[in-house]
Amino acid sequence: MDWSIQEIAKLAGTTSRTLRHYDDIGLLAPARIGANGYRYYDAEALVRLQRILLLRELGLGLPAVADVLEREDRAPHALRSHLEWLRGEQHRLARQIVSVEKTIDALEGGERLMAEQMFDGFDHTEHKEEVEQRWGADAYARSDAWWRSMGADEKRAWQQRLAALNADWVAAADRGIDPAGDEAQALAQRHFEWLRGIPGTPGGGADGPSREYFLGLGEMYVADERFGANYGGVDGARFVRDAMTAYAERYL
Repeated sequence: MDWSIQEIAKLAGTTSRTLRHYDDIGLLAPARIGANGYRYYDAEALVRLQRILLLRELGLGLPAVADVLEREDRAPHALRSHLEWLRGEQHRLARQIVSVEKTIDALEGGERLMAEQMFDGFDHTEHKEEVEQRWGADAYARSDAWWRSMGADEKRAWQQRLAALNADWVAAADRGIDPAGDEAQALAQRHFEWLRGIPGTPGGGADGPSREYFLGLGEMYVADERFGANYGGVDGARFVRDAMTAYAERYL
């Protein structure tokens, strides 16, 4: 069974022109072209179009969409990742609805507004594009869904854990201890465990960061001043990198 380009455009909420463009750039080829010159799409093409539209919803440009589709040739696996993101979005939107409803009730009832309730579900995504460029759309989708699935107390605890780790890195660097020594290596172990606990990233999951990923992050902390600021500046970032390097050489 197949469908004409007009039927697919109507069902997918897009245009025939868009579908023809997808064909022209090699993103979505029709299953066949009829004697009348019309494009027709089969079930496999529909699945690919669904994935394209989902990735576009994530904000990816067409070159990035093509790259993701090329790297993830198993549609069921990729769609499960998309589904996880959609469920996360569903959960986030539900929280936003409740948040706005509470604000309306408070305004109409003359009650005091609660800031924490007003902004529940309005998580910022300022690093979305960068994460997708570095590790792909699914990496962002999985980590974003994980973050949005947590309650306020869980998020606060996670942030406090990270703040404590960063503060301990800064203090250790200021004291000038040996990056390969036991104290610094204990911090590197905590850093490894922190990375392992973030789903969607290359370091997330039971096995934790690979040697290459762990070493690469250390170098990135030094090269990017935004990361270096977390560790007191360039000198602190170099200390963290050296400790991570020693840890990778010893354990990864």
